[in-house]
Amino acid sequence: MDTDNATTVELSDEEWRARLSPEKYQVLRKQSTERPFTGTYVNVKDDGMYHCAGCNAPLFRSDAKFESGTGWPSFYEPAQDANIELVKDTSHGMTRTEVVCGSCGGHLGHVFPDGPTPTGQRFCMNSCALKLDPSAK
Repeated sequence: MDTDNATTVELSDEEWRARLSPEKYQVLRKQSTERPFTGTYVNVKDDGMYHCAGCNAPLFRSDAKFESGTGWPSFYEPAQDANIELVKDTSHGMTRTEVVCGSCGGHLGHVFPDGPTPTGQRFCMNSCALKLDPSAK
């Protein structure tokens, strides 16, 4: 994995609302979750790099994507460790590990210890928090 430093993006709540669609704002800035099996990238198998839909930081390579059966795009590792942060999440009466963009702090999804080899991790992401760039790898 690359460990390049992410660039910090800081915007006001008003600026985020202007930049993002209502759905993306709810997920990225208010830690909402899209309904399973409804996201744009659930079944996409195209090559490229998945970027943060809020700030365009590179997050996940398509070759790390796998079919988890959960209804959300899943990856076994990030493209660059510096571009994500892992945060303890105790909402909804459970303890999970939230994945946020290391550049803008946007909520991406959660990571679970039930993924495939080589990492055993499942980064379960919201489609609307991502944008696929097919020209990048």
